[in-house]
Amino acid sequence: MGSDENPLPRVLVFASGTKDGGGSGFEKLVENARAGKLRAEIVGVVSNHSDGGVKQRADRLGVPFKHFPLPRNGETYAALLREFRAEWVALSGWLKLVCVRNDEKGTPGVDPARTINIHPGLLPRFGGAGMYGHHVHQAVYEAYQKAEVTEAGCTMHFVTEKYDDGPTIFRTTVPLTPDDTPDTIAAKVNALEHEYQSYVTDLVVNGEISWDGKSRDSLRVPPGYKFL
Repeated sequence: MGSDENPLPRVLVFASGTKDGGGSGFEKLVENARAGKLRAEIVGVVSNHSDGGVKQRADRLGVPFKHFPLPRNGETYAALLREFRAEWVALSGWLKLVCVRNDEKGTPGVDPARTINIHPGLLPRFGGAGMYGHHVHQAVYEAYQKAEVTEAGCTMHFVTEKYDDGPTIFRTTVPLTPDDTPDTIAAKVNALEHEYQSYVTDLVVNGEISWDGKSRDSLRVPPGYKFL
């Protein structure tokens, strides 16, 4: 737990979910923060759905929820961070392009050095615009059927102005089998996300994984780190 002298890092989660469900990654972050496995405070969650699965989970967990409609630009992203006094941003199933600060003059948006994303596929092959959710798992399934891949997995990375293009900070895999379908692949990957997202987020928000927001060469990870 944090104290007045050493407060916990303040993390704002962005999670699209759907009109009917979603948000399980966000819920897992909250659970692990409350259990002390993630040394951070989840100060709120943002969704582009006003009354979807993410809001339902937020209400049940007692976490402040914010609907984020259009326009979504640098100014509106920055306003959300100010509203929640957020120091870090965790994208957990957020399907919209994020506006990042791209200079040293305070251009609005999120800070690329303090914003991370979890992606349900192995980058770079299964990433980029249009590659999210079931689209990723369908692509992995088709690649497996063609004997082009033998594994599925998830990736975590810092966020830049391009989809899935920031420095990778974590990747892990799970074997595929002949009886897999896009749905079973999704379930396997989701289990990996739930197992590792809080662990990696903890390392980032507590300064053990970092970059300067500009140069990939500035990326730093703990000694002996095995997930790259």
